Amino acid sequence: MPLLDIRDLSVTFATSTGAFKAVDGVDISVDAGEVLSIVGESGSGKSVAMLAVMGLLPPTATVTAAHMEFDGVDLKTASKRRRREIIGRDISMIFQEPMSSLNPCFTVGFQIGEALKTHLGLGRSERKKRAIELLSLVGIPEPEKRLSAFPHQLSGGMSQRVMIAMAISCRPKLLIADEPTTALDVTIQAQILDLLVDLQKETEMGLVLITHDMGVVAETAQRVVVQYAGKQVERQDVTGLFDAPHHPYTAALLDALPDRATGDRLPAIPGVVPGQGDRPTGCLFNPRCAFADERCRTVEPPRQPPELGEALCHYPLHTGEAAA
Repeated sequence: MPLLDIRDLSVTFATSTGAFKAVDGVDISVDAGEVLSIVGESGSGKSVAMLAVMGLLPPTATVTAAHMEFDGVDLKTASKRRRREIIGRDISMIFQEPMSSLNPCFTVGFQIGEALKTHLGLGRSERKKRAIELLSLVGIPEPEKRLSAFPHQLSGGMSQRVMIAMAISCRPKLLIADEPTTALDVTIQAQILDLLVDLQKETEMGLVLITHDMGVVAETAQRVVVQYAGKQVERQDVTGLFDAPHHPYTAALLDALPDRATGDRLPAIPGVVPGQGDRPTGCLFNPRCAFADERCRTVEPPRQPPELGEALCHYPLHTGEAAA
């Protein structure tokens, strides 16, 4: 049984100009000890889907799902008290912007200790001891001194490490990492990724890695979900996705990788991800797709079988390779 199992997740926001469906029919399944990566451009609904699982969306959002279960607990019918016990302890999240996610009014030690007090009921001395252990675990030098530091006294890399320490403080079964290396320099990015993967292997927790960096996906993930304009357009294991992408959007993302470029300029996908007011009929990717025809522009594409990456496309790519 999967650790996290979600079917047909949708998130709709009420706006002044009408309802906007930011996530549409998403399926997510993560096993214990597995690394699942969710990729796509900004505006694809990656973070919104995971924030819906965490219950951290604003009141303007309406979340629906046919099935939403974590470690045998039905999150749809669970009481608010039961969800509060799970969220932050068994399911934890590293947020995208560490500099704005940490509270500037409280020290690092206080913020880590707050989670330990709420979910584990540790006393003051126990919280301090565990906080020092966590800061040391994520590679922060002089952890005892850092306990009294405020967020503005930390670099971006240090802030991200503190966020990771907070997220793993209660030894979660599932960790959601939302763009954990955004705005960090290349050296720090590699250190953070190595740290996450090492922690995941040591604790056998499930890891959901949200990113737009396909290089990160290749290095860390076992399965990949490609999301576009709120919909999942492809689902494959990482090797199959890189060797034979079946959706044109996936292929375009891979073609934009520097090590795959053959010309003088990097290939780019024309246009932008559609929002509330410019969603096309038919396939959502058709205005940007080099293979789109009249059928793509008028008829919603079907979901292809697993051997074709469950691609949401009328004309999936690499069909011969998949059949072979």
